[in-house]
Parts: sequence; structure tokens; C-alpha cells
Amino acid sequence: MSMMSEFKEFALKGNVMDLAVGVIIGAAFGKIVDSVVNDLIMPIVGAIFGNLDFSSMFTVLGKVPAGTAMNLADLKKAGVPVFAYGNFITIAVNFAILAFIIFLMVKQMNKMKKAEAAATPAPTPDEVLLLREIRDSLKK
Repeated sequence: MSMMSEFKEFALKGNVMDLAVGVIIGAAFGKIVDSVVNDLIMPIVGAIFGNLDFSSMFTVLGKVPAGTAMNLADLKKAGVPVFAYGNFITIAVNFAILAFIIFLMVKQMNKMKKAEAAATPAPTPDEVLLLREIRDSLKK
């Protein structure tokens, strides 16, 4: 089997296509969750803790060149090592929300699968079918 035909067989399998769709939807969903965290949740959390802006919370670990503004973007641009723990807090909240939403989705899918399995009757075992045939043949 040639390499091209193997690749075609692999790429056209249902699981690969499902995975590709999942990755694309996941990337778009990640952007939505990013926006929810950065634009809706973190400002509220910051307001609760006294108007804190988590995205600009950092500690300078090196020497700051003269004339460099003391904000995260300018310090990083100047090459100053910074410990940006506020950005980590934002990303950790983002992850927690995304993980919780995925948990709810998987839980719902499992519930739907159980309902579908309960609605579909189990196939009759071969032994029972054979006994029924014997019973029917004895009746004749």
C-alpha cells in the first residue's frame, strides 16, 4: 500500500474528521471563554477585591532601564524579567471555567447515552433463541 493511499485512508476515517471538527470548535470556544474571563469575570473579581487589575499584577525581577514605564507591556518590551502572577491568575480562572464547562458537556453526553441505551432493548441471547426454537419445534 502506497504512502498516499495510507494517508487517504487515515484522513478519511470518521474519527479523524470528528477530531478536526472538535479542534476547530474548541479553538473558537476557547476564544469565547477567554473573552468571558477577561471582559466579564475578571473585572468583577477585581472590583470585589478593591479595583484590582489582575492582568497588570507583576513583580520586577531585574534592573529597570531609565525611562521605562512601570507597566507590564513596556517592561517586557525592554527585556526586563518580570514575574507576571496576575496573568497566571487570569489564565488559571480561564482554565477552571473551561474545564467546568467541558465537564458539564461530558456529563450531559453520558446522560444522553444512558437514556439511549435504556430505550434500546438488549438483543436476545443466542441460548434463549435456541430454546425458543426447540420449544416451538416440540409444539408441532
